[in-house]
Amino acid sequence: MADPKGFMTTQREEWPRRSVEERARDWGEVYVPGALLPIISAQADRCMDCGVPFCHEACPLGNLIPEWNDLVARSDWRAASDRLHATNNFPEFTGRLCPAPCEAGCVLAINQPAVTIKNVECAIADRAWEEGFVPPRPPERLSGKTVAVIGSGPAGLAAAQQLTRAGHTVAVYERDDRIGGLMRYGIPEFKMEKRHLERRLEQMEAEGTRFRTSVTVGRDVPATELRARYDAVVIATGATAWRELVVPGRELGGIHQAMEYLPLANKVREGDLAVSPLSARGRHVVIVGGGDTGADCLGTAVREGAASVTQLDIYAQPPGARDEDAEPWPTYPKLYRLSAAHEEARELRTAPAADADARLFAASTLRFTGDAEGHVRALHLVEVDERRSPLPDTERTLPADLVLLALGFSGPDREDGLIDQLGLRTEPRGTLARDGGFGTGVPGVFVAGDAARGQSLIVWAIAEGRSVAAAVDRYLTGESWLPAPISPYDRPMAV
Repeated sequence: MADPKGFMTTQREEWPRRSVEERARDWGEVYVPGALLPIISAQADRCMDCGVPFCHEACPLGNLIPEWNDLVARSDWRAASDRLHATNNFPEFTGRLCPAPCEAGCVLAINQPAVTIKNVECAIADRAWEEGFVPPRPPERLSGKTVAVIGSGPAGLAAAQQLTRAGHTVAVYERDDRIGGLMRYGIPEFKMEKRHLERRLEQMEAEGTRFRTSVTVGRDVPATELRARYDAVVIATGATAWRELVVPGRELGGIHQAMEYLPLANKVREGDLAVSPLSARGRHVVIVGGGDTGADCLGTAVREGAASVTQLDIYAQPPGARDEDAEPWPTYPKLYRLSAAHEEARELRTAPAADADARLFAASTLRFTGDAEGHVRALHLVEVDERRSPLPDTERTLPADLVLLALGFSGPDREDGLIDQLGLRTEPRGTLARDGGFGTGVPGVFVAGDAARGQSLIVWAIAEGRSVAAAVDRYLTGESWLPAPISPYDRPMAV
């Protein structure tokens, strides 16, 4: 550790955000450009280099956090980049999109604010690109083996990059017109500008990974044909089967899934559309669902110029500090957190009826009502207790011209035929079944990411991609030097 007293003498300081007034008028990332580097070395110095770093356990990637914290504190950016990339293919993604369970597991967080691990990670990744520390790493020789990866989200891309670097010829199949999965069309530009994704894809192409866009495996190409063409297949299609809200009035026009709304807004940013057909401009928007996807919808609707935006969360408002009895350190606690989108909604007063920022907590949707043309005009809700039972005399009505359902995902979509054509087994919750080696039971077919794990975090997706790559490499060659940070059965730390 560069400064053994750093955690006592330096206060936690996070990457400052641009003013709400400024950032709500554009789609750039919310942080002040250039404001991270001047503070990050001192922040890295707060790392205690503790004897048992629980941040390792909290992060499924096994990131060597104390090591690269120390290197950043000493301004050794090249070595820090090497240590960071040793465990994480895409730290510029996780440094922006991950909710940082590593910080919840930081030993300093027992009685002080945690080290800003996520900010340090992002600073290393950005500096590495600026200084040219991450050139393409094509394999020295090819194995002669071929692998198809279906899906180009973080799990699929991590698996593809690892297998390409191991010498296999890898092709990534993506049903959308661009590579990236949810990082492309599900994550708004203000959370991660797509230039970060583009530069990684350029690196992967230079290493030898091939990309096939606008190809739905199971529909455009039979899954059995793809399996016969390649020595191994990795399914990393994600959990794209969204959950529904079964209440009266759901059939009304103007009620859409979040993943119908967000991709269109992203296509506007890509230049494919002048205006989204589901634009929130001038409309009263209600978002049903209190998670990150709902917050992404909130920030998008604010930038589109909605008349009002309210977000409903069925859970009670969480506390501002960890409940040590219910969620002891080092688990990731459920806390009241103010995302950039919620901060914008609070300052702009997008939802005058909300409890806090734009959210109504402990709120359950009863029904929708509409106009004579069959378009939604109101959402009727009721307050609920901790068992989600309605409380008497608490029914309320919110104006709603556009309703967005952000209720999560149950597993992979079966409509394309991929699952049935390969004869894959599914778990009762809808995810794909697999064994301890990421295999599906069909020889040469493996599965990784949310398609098997269920809806999870980006760090778990990348860890799954790295681990399945090791399993596939071993299947193809009999052994593997590729790292496998997790098993299919590993789960986040919990009580």
